[in-house]
Amino acid sequence: MSMLNKIVLSMAAIRILSGSIEILAAMIMLRFNQIEKALLVNSGLALVGPFVLLTTTTIGLIGLADKLSFSKMIWVLAGVSCIFIGILKK
Repeated sequence: MSMLNKIVLSMAAIRILSGSIEILAAMIMLRFNQIEKALLVNSGLALVGPFVLLTTTTIGLIGLADKLSFSKMIWVLAGVSCIFIGILKK
């Protein structure tokens, strides 16, 4: 069995943590059993998602930094910026 890449392991661990937070939030929603409180919990998750995306993308880009040309890195950063503008724009 080959050894796991540290970058991939870090990205996967953050995603597992994020998924665990999502499951915990769903359980909290079911426990409260009220629409208002479920929306409040859901709003908290809206903050977690972009943070996880930014963190995992940053870790991945750090891992690829020596393999990507500067122009390709700019394109990736522009794409991630567009995603965040789309998410955060009202």
